[in-house]
Amino acid sequence: MNEFTMTRRGLGLAAAGAAAASIGAPGLASAQAPQFFRIGTGSAGGTYYPIGGIIANAISCPPGAPCNAAGATDGVPGMVAVAVATQGSVQNVNLIQSGNAEAGFTQSDVAHWSYTGTGLFEGRPKVDRLRFVAHLFPEHIHAVVRRDSAIRGFSDLQGKRIAIGLQASGARIGAEMILEANGLRAGREYTAEFLNQAQGTERMQDRGLDATFTVVGYPAAAFTEFCSRAGCRILPITGAEAQKVIERAPFYGTGTIPRTAYEGLEADVPTLTVGAVLAVRDTVPEETVYAITRALWSNTTRGLLDRGHAKGREIVKEGALTGRGVVPFHPGAERYYRENNILR
Repeated sequence: MNEFTMTRRGLGLAAAGAAAASIGAPGLASAQAPQFFRIGTGSAGGTYYPIGGIIANAISCPPGAPCNAAGATDGVPGMVAVAVATQGSVQNVNLIQSGNAEAGFTQSDVAHWSYTGTGLFEGRPKVDRLRFVAHLFPEHIHAVVRRDSAIRGFSDLQGKRIAIGLQASGARIGAEMILEANGLRAGREYTAEFLNQAQGTERMQDRGLDATFTVVGYPAAAFTEFCSRAGCRILPITGAEAQKVIERAPFYGTGTIPRTAYEGLEADVPTLTVGAVLAVRDTVPEETVYAITRALWSNTTRGLLDRGHAKGREIVKEGALTGRGVVPFHPGAERYYRENNILR
């Protein structure tokens, strides 16, 4: 049993309901048994997992179900898309490369480095099967501590125990870059724990951990629960601290976590952002990806995103091409954007 299968069986389908995709051309699949279209997402306490469930539901239309009609999804006939819990960006691009997933969510910096074999992927084989479909939403660096913690900034993290994300996640890459840019190296200036948001907040609640760093779209379920139960603060990342990271990784930009994102925050928190994108394997047929892209940006899907998750409202067609970088379009997605005058 491969790692992907173990993850899928152990963690199940996304909350929005599993859907899946026929790998064949739309219109032909209704007479065929469905083939699963696997979308690598993230851990259950983050944002990728629930958003993945909404998108899987939106692009799916299993054989025999009504498609593109009132009261139905605008999904691809014959599709059954499945949102699969994974460790996040790094694992997702590797699953796409190996053929153990047809699609996945990834941070734009991870997509660039993996496709080019540069940066943090230096010396590793290029993930050259990766193809771009759409930018989804900005992700924000969360540097979270307990509300009653004495930690007020990066200088206070010296010698502390910090959760920096799972080993195969983009969150770990972002956390390490930010900490290193501020003179903090794992195993020297701090003790790194490779935990996801839910695991990190559990340990902080029990006072077995001092801080949790991650890259995630707000509001993230794990932090929502932690801030409500134990009280939290989010460390600001501004000025020279932010610029050091942007100079090393120009995919990062500045942004804000609003005071209303989590219970108990006293003010908006300036931080860094990076794009979350949907990528597919190059072997998925053009007609299939064209139909997926059309379904993603349909009015019906708009309603599902708006109602399904706070971050869903930020997934807009006007931002679909943000942060693509050097990763090539999948021909199906490119055709959709050209036909709709989004790409000229």
